[in-house]
Amino acid sequence: MSTAVVFDEYGDPDVLHLADVELPEVAPDQVLVDVAAAGVQPFDTYFRSGRTASWLPATFPQQLGNEVAGTVREVGADVTAFAAGGEVLGWVSFRGYAEQVVVKAKQLVAKPVEMPFEVAGVLTASGQTAATALEDLAVTAGDTFLVHAAAGGVGSFAVQLARAAGATVIGTASPRNHDYLRSLGALPVGYGDGLAERVRELAPDGVDAALDAAGTDEALRVSAALVADKNRAGSIAAGAQAKELGLQELGTRRSAERLARLVRHYQDGALRVTVDRVLTLAEAAKAHRELETGHVRGKIVLRV
Repeated sequence: MSTAVVFDEYGDPDVLHLADVELPEVAPDQVLVDVAAAGVQPFDTYFRSGRTASWLPATFPQQLGNEVAGTVREVGADVTAFAAGGEVLGWVSFRGYAEQVVVKAKQLVAKPVEMPFEVAGVLTASGQTAATALEDLAVTAGDTFLVHAAAGGVGSFAVQLARAAGATVIGTASPRNHDYLRSLGALPVGYGDGLAERVRELAPDGVDAALDAAGTDEALRVSAALVADKNRAGSIAAGAQAKELGLQELGTRRSAERLARLVRHYQDGALRVTVDRVLTLAEAAKAHRELETGHVRGKIVLRV
């Protein structure tokens, strides 16, 4: 048995509670991990609220969480890359907010000793989503790249990965996060009326690509107005609306190779992971409430 965060009905964050859940047997290609930290994502709040119910329904009692870091307790018979006692990070499907998870070995990479568990627990999902978006938008050296909600989880990773690739990055955020964006190497701009004009002032030669991590009408309209090649603008937060404007509906592609590259970026100092808040499993509802304010800088992590 493992203690995990579950919900028995759709609703506000208060539907989240702790419960004991059965763990599956460890298959030959799987690993049992004692979770030390689990990342909290905006998608988790959408799923809990029922926003995704029409195309991704919950099965009650439903668990949550897609990114974890922890220590290997047991490995399957065919697993050679990891051993008991090793520290790892990786991704799971709707099981991360828990004391223990069983996960395929191919969904894990080794955690560097110098990487805190709080950092490792929030890198996998948002980091790989940002990396996938940059690939799909073909962001490269010399580009001017606009990131909406640039101070959030995916946004802050996208800013840094684009800067590492040699792009100039303009990031939208509230004024309190402008210095933070500057520290990541971005040119900050406030959202709201006149956003397109403010971006044009910062990029008189135009914007080559745009990523919407905010999901607002403003972000989509400004992206469509500023980027000439609509294949180089897209949204991870409002895909259906993006497609209506001729933009890309962006998702994520996860692999151990992509995650290992992010870990190397961290080790090289090219990727900073900002943890806004560290809470406990029992505080999962508080984590969701904080995330739903839309003003989290970086990521929220649940420490187990």
